[in-house]
Amino acid sequence: MNDTTRRPIPARIRWLGGVTAVVLVLQLGLNQPLQTPASPQGMLNFQLATTGENAIAIVEHWTEAGLGWARASLWSGFVFAFLYSTLLILFTNHLLVDRPGIRERKAGRWVRGLFVAAGMTHVAEYSLMLVNLDSPSDRLSLSATLLALINYTALLLGIAGLVVIRAARRHPIHTHHA
Repeated sequence: MNDTTRRPIPARIRWLGGVTAVVLVLQLGLNQPLQTPASPQGMLNFQLATTGENAIAIVEHWTEAGLGWARASLWSGFVFAFLYSTLLILFTNHLLVDRPGIRERKAGRWVRGLFVAAGMTHVAEYSLMLVNLDSPSDRLSLSATLLALINYTALLLGIAGLVVIRAARRHPIHTHHA
């Protein structure tokens, strides 16, 4: 490899990225009917409802159109969490192939840990939101909001970590074949 050639992203990562993008588009589509006066951003408002009162107002609007859209969105969110966390972990591994340094390896472990944490908190948050659909409460709403904030923070820090890993050395390490 010379300085102008880059390792291509492996087919399994590209394929998983495509599947993840399809599920994301599906989720965006499922979110459209959830956009009401009580939840102008749809599911995001329910994630960040914080109080039972806010959650009840959102669920009441959703009930008029049927809670099926909300349930479908939440159930597809479990699939999405698995896909995006797996994709980000595989991509992290790909970026670390030519980064043998101890600092890069430590950063890589932290980044992978952040992506695992993001996926796990996403699953826990969506589980709470499913229960909150049936019986909204302050405890469930606040817990789901805190998990959403942890999830988004872990994703942002993980992505920032990927930038740091790649910026740690400007040129890929070259292997010379005899």
